[in-house]
Amino acid sequence: MRKFQQNNLGSVVLDQQPAGYRSFKLWSVCRRKIIDTMRCGGASYRHRHTVHSPVAVKPKKSEKLSDLLKMSELLEQEEEEVKKKVEVLEQMKLAVKRLQCGGDDDVKGGATEVRRLAKDDPDARTTLGLLGAIPPLIAVLDSGDLDSRIASLYALLNLGIGNNANKAAIVKAGAVHKMLDLVNSPNKGSPNPNLCSAIVANFLGLTALDSNKPIIGSSGAVSFLVKTLRSSAEGEVNSQVIQDCLKALYNLSILPSNVASMIEIDDFVPFLLATLGDMEVSDRILLILSNLVSTPEGRKAVGSVHDSFQILVDVLSWTDSPSCQEKATYILMIMAHKSYRDRQVMIESGVTSTLLELTLLGSTLAQKRASRILEILRIDKGKQVSETFASSIGANVSAPLYGSADSRLLGSADTPNDPEGDTLMSDETKAVKHLVQQSLNSNMRRMAKRANLPQDFVPSAHFRSLTSIATSKSLPF
Repeated sequence: MRKFQQNNLGSVVLDQQPAGYRSFKLWSVCRRKIIDTMRCGGASYRHRHTVHSPVAVKPKKSEKLSDLLKMSELLEQEEEEVKKKVEVLEQMKLAVKRLQCGGDDDVKGGATEVRRLAKDDPDARTTLGLLGAIPPLIAVLDSGDLDSRIASLYALLNLGIGNNANKAAIVKAGAVHKMLDLVNSPNKGSPNPNLCSAIVANFLGLTALDSNKPIIGSSGAVSFLVKTLRSSAEGEVNSQVIQDCLKALYNLSILPSNVASMIEIDDFVPFLLATLGDMEVSDRILLILSNLVSTPEGRKAVGSVHDSFQILVDVLSWTDSPSCQEKATYILMIMAHKSYRDRQVMIESGVTSTLLELTLLGSTLAQKRASRILEILRIDKGKQVSETFASSIGANVSAPLYGSADSRLLGSADTPNDPEGDTLMSDETKAVKHLVQQSLNSNMRRMAKRANLPQDFVPSAHFRSLTSIATSKSLPF
């Protein structure tokens, strides 16, 4: 049987076949060619299901375009930030140049510009310090223009905010003595209040750095700060300056070597104690006193002030200020532990009843400290102080020995009936015991009234035993 074949050129080669069959085959091939041509190729028709629709391709192109737009925006933002940084850097250089080489007006303008640039930008503070802005600013303090001095002081203040390197550089360049010369010169009369405010603010910032504390403490700055505080009694300074003074003094009192120079100032400690009562400053004053009593010189200075313990005991009654109560109990606790004389003065000032009230109504920390003071006073009163307790404040203190002298004296519930002891007890001792019991009942009624308890409330036998029986466990500070 004859067949037809197709050569490489696409022409049909017919074998020996009948004429009708060859015509039919030729028409079929031509027909297929025509259809494929009309459909733009047979392959596109066969794989039509694998071609993505225009709707599916479009999101890919849009995503790429959005990515390119985002990258372009980021580049533009970075370019803007770089331009701003370059502009700020040029402003810094110009401000420092005005300080170094300009006239009086240029110096004042340069100080004002440095103050503005360093106000809210930590990086600008570092950069200005590296550019050398600090020495010319300190040199401005020697000028005769008051406004230039004040602008320079506030520029130095902003440069030191949160920047320890600048704080150290300011003190090293001699700013402390120059500032004190501005306010202590006898030929210039009373210093300007705005100038004093700027100097106090600088001392507050500079004393926050530990390495500056000994330098400032020995420079005479304490006297200036105390003098400014005393002026507050006459209404010559505002409340912000008072707070800055107290904070600066607190920073200086943290260093024990500064305490000696602080208590040497006439009436400094009495002034602090006398100022207690003003709620705006009492908390900060108690913090300073807490640092003072950490040294022997400070404890002696506080204990030598007339009615000092009575003033501190009064603070314990400030129920609306738990923070002041906690600090006052800390001061009393330290002084009671360190000095027998101070313990006796505390007992005479009537601290016991107030401490008992504080153990019931005070904050958690105030209760623990009040209980600790009562324990110290109870041991001293019963002549139970031992060398072990004196050498270790944190050691546990045992209860009085069975049948000890103080328990018999107070009629402890743990003491067995002793006819001889009752016989030996003098009438005077019995009277003292009766007065102690009356005082306890009176204090309990007063505490019950403050606690909104019934007026007929009476102390239980268990609570009354607290006056004679001490706990065997030492409470933490």
